[in-house]
Amino acid sequence: MTQTILYARVSTAEQNSTHQKAQAEKAGFQIDRVVTDQGVSGVSVAFADRPEAKRLFDMLRPGDVLVVRWVDRLGRNYDDVTHTIRTLMAMGVIVRTVINNFTFDGSTKDPVQKAVRDSLIAFMAATSQAQAEATKEAQKAGITHAKATEGKYLGRKPSYDRKTFDAVCDALQGTTTVSEIARTHGLSRQAVLRIKDHREQAEAALTKWE
Repeated sequence: MTQTILYARVSTAEQNSTHQKAQAEKAGFQIDRVVTDQGVSGVSVAFADRPEAKRLFDMLRPGDVLVVRWVDRLGRNYDDVTHTIRTLMAMGVIVRTVINNFTFDGSTKDPVQKAVRDSLIAFMAATSQAQAEATKEAQKAGITHAKATEGKYLGRKPSYDRKTFDAVCDALQGTTTVSEIARTHGLSRQAVLRIKDHREQAEAALTKWE
């Protein structure tokens, strides 16, 4: 009997997988069980090296469906993400995403469909890494700006700390609305919009107060 497993990765200890499960169920997925890696970076820790992800390779069987919110839950490194999806497909596992409702099925035989599937995997993996690198560059810019203005007027202290900032940036990459993100993290919509539309400036303002 096949099963549908949701794999959730959350970057900070303050986050949890509840929202990712609710989002999947709202999209029509019937989740049999949830496997979560808590406080694990998608940039520095490969999928196969995560404690709970390792369990998946023992739990999953041919015909099972692995659901992720988006491919960035599998990782934020191009080579790691593409390798992971190909490994799962070789096991006979179907990988599906909640956002965009993409399906990666290794049983596909038609060469054109395989080409389209493989191109989509590559594009999504590349996008995931690009987003991570953009966030990292914004952080570096914030630190540089903070150093340049050290000892000067700091301005108004942000209403969020580093963990909340990172959590909001992560949530903004999904389909969650600004209002929902604001409620979840106890921020105003304006604060979330500043992070969304002016991430480098928000990063710089936060860094000055750390």
